[in-house]
Parts: sequence; structure tokens; C-alpha cells
Amino acid sequence: MDAELSRRLLTLLDHVEHWLPPTPVDVNWERDVAALWQRHPLGGRLVPVPPRDALSLNDLLGIERQKRALIDNTRAFLQGHPANHALLWGSRGSGKSSLVRALLNSLATEGLRLVQVDRHDLAGLPTLVEQLRHQPHSFVVYCDDLSFEGHDDAYKALKSVLDGTLTGPPPNVLLYATSNRRHLLPESMSDNEGSRLVGDELHHGDAVEEKISLSDRFGLWLGFRPFNQETYLKTCRHWVGQLGHGDDWDPEAGDAAVRFATLRGGRSGRVAWQFACQWVGARRLDTER
Repeated sequence: MDAELSRRLLTLLDHVEHWLPPTPVDVNWERDVAALWQRHPLGGRLVPVPPRDALSLNDLLGIERQKRALIDNTRAFLQGHPANHALLWGSRGSGKSSLVRALLNSLATEGLRLVQVDRHDLAGLPTLVEQLRHQPHSFVVYCDDLSFEGHDDAYKALKSVLDGTLTGPPPNVLLYATSNRRHLLPESMSDNEGSRLVGDELHHGDAVEEKISLSDRFGLWLGFRPFNQETYLKTCRHWVGQLGHGDDWDPEAGDAAVRFATLRGGRSGRVAWQFACQWVGARRLDTER
């Protein structure tokens, strides 16, 4: 190679280097229990991440039925028994994402590994699943706050992986998703124009069937509802005790918690956590003055 060609190649590399993906950090699944999937033009890569917090299943109140169903489904999967893909749907702040985090913290010692995929990276989901297929671990591929707009075709990759290809997902991979929408896709009045009555039966049109078909591929549906006041106050008391001391909760705290939820326009586990942060933080400041 002559000097001129070498110089031109080096100049070309200088120009394209910033377009190349960063040097990947290898995931060690014996050590790492969670990773993020990041898609890029040349494919995708797994980036190991530590667990976000030490949230436990016992910290999640008011969702006992949902906890038990997801734990049983995940343990069956980890032990090599049949298990379902799971869709956690319902009101905001009701514990859907927290339940998945607590599940990882509780079952990582039993072999659970978690890979989170952003909705915008779903096009690379088949590539990710193929990478995990030959690993000796059990993986939950998790997409948080999943929903699609009418013009968004990314859901087709998810449908294909769930139950649309000849091979399907490997036995060591399950998909869990959280969403505020039960059917994941927006529904409009015009979608129902194709619905019709045949005898006493309602037959949906193609538009509705297409939108239902995605969520229908999740075998386990878990619905989450807003808290009633009793559950909300119980959750507030729990988090005040976790963040502060037992004497931080008193009748004044209960009244303040009700006012806080009224101002926020709803009662949920998230609102209870936010109240506890505000209440305990203010108490600590008062004692330091």
C-alpha cells in the first residue's frame, strides 16, 4: 500500500469513526442479571446494567393477585415448565413496572435474567431473541410502557416474535410488557364500522381484529386498577416507615396523604411513594433546623 492510499484511508476512517457503535462491554450472565438492548444500524448490542434498586415484592401493596400470578408464571418458566408471555396493563402508577423490577430482585438467585427493550428498538427484537436462544440462562425480555400509534409498524416485529414465525421464541425467552392500554394500539370510532351482528353474535371488522391480535398473543393478562383510599393510606404508611421512622406516621400524616392524592388527581402506589418522599423529607428538614 503506497503512502497516498494509506493517508486517504486514514482520513476516511477519521470521518466515519463517530458513526460506528461504541466498543461493546460484554455481558457476563453469571454476574450480570439485567441488560439493555440497544439497536444500531449495524445490528444491536447488550449493555449490562445493575438493578435500579432493592425494591422487594413485599414492598408492593394492593396488588396481591397480580403478584402471585406473575411469580407463579415466572417460576414455572425458570423450572422449565410451560409459561405465558405476560401483559401488565392498567392505570398509571399502579405498580406494573415496579412489579417487574421487584420480580428480578427476588428471582435473580433462581436464575432469572432480564433484558429491557425500548419500544423504538423493537425492530431489532428478532435479532435479540436469536442471540439469547443459545444462552444457558432463562430470560424475560421486557418492554416498559408499550403502546403504538396507528402509523407505527414496530408492533409487527413484536407480533412475529410472540407467535408469528415458524420457530417462535426459544424456550428460554419470555416477553413481559407493561402498558396503559389493554390492546396496545389506539382504537377509533371508525374501526368499529366494519363490525356486524351475525345472529346474536358480534363479529369485529378487520381493523379491530388487527388491533386485538397483538395483545391476544400474550397468554397472561394482568389488570391494574387505581387504589381505594384504604389501600392508598396503607401504602403511604409503608413507605413513610421505609424512608423514615415509625413515629413519622401519625394522624396528621394521614390527613396530609389524603390532601396530596386529591391534588394529584388520583390514588396509586406511585402517588403514595411521592407523598412519603415529601413527608419524610420535610420532617428531616424540620429536625435539622
